[in-house]
Amino acid sequence: MIERNPKPHRGKNQSMRNLNPRGNEPHTGVHIRQLEPHDRPLIEKMVISTGKFNDVEIATALELVDEAIERGEGSGYIFAVLEYGERHRVVQGYACYGPVPLTHGAYDLYWIVVDPTSQKKGFGRHLLEYVERDVLSRGGSMILIETSSQESYGATIRFYERSGYDLVARIRNFYKIGDDKLVFQKELS
Repeated sequence: MIERNPKPHRGKNQSMRNLNPRGNEPHTGVHIRQLEPHDRPLIEKMVISTGKFNDVEIATALELVDEAIERGEGSGYIFAVLEYGERHRVVQGYACYGPVPLTHGAYDLYWIVVDPTSQKKGFGRHLLEYVERDVLSRGGSMILIETSSQESYGATIRFYERSGYDLVARIRNFYKIGDDKLVFQKELS
């Protein structure tokens, strides 16, 4: 599961909530925590290994990581890092999201990436559910997701549709000729 939406913004400094993706229901072996400095090389490897991002997009993903490590949520970026394992936890994915400036309750999901060797195990769903619950706990009411229309993003698009996100906008040839920007939205309650 991958996502690209690297537009930068600024937001309030807020602390990370320790929420389970489905409230209090336990998920054996899945742990979601905030970003730590030692996650940077793991995230870099994960983003590169997807094979879906160009050098500029990879650099942007890492820039957001660096800014969040340096400034915390004062950077405007909230990170959720998913680990899996009973005894030895291994990072399997992450999400980067944050409040949309000048709005009341709107959040952008900038990146969601699951290690390609760990896809199809529900980790993307766990991350997305976590993000939704965390956004709600922060007073958010909507999540917006931008992604590419390229055929290689087909699984990502289907994932968002299955997760209750509606395609609300399509900007033709946005990223390049033949690569439209798709905007998905979900109202949270």
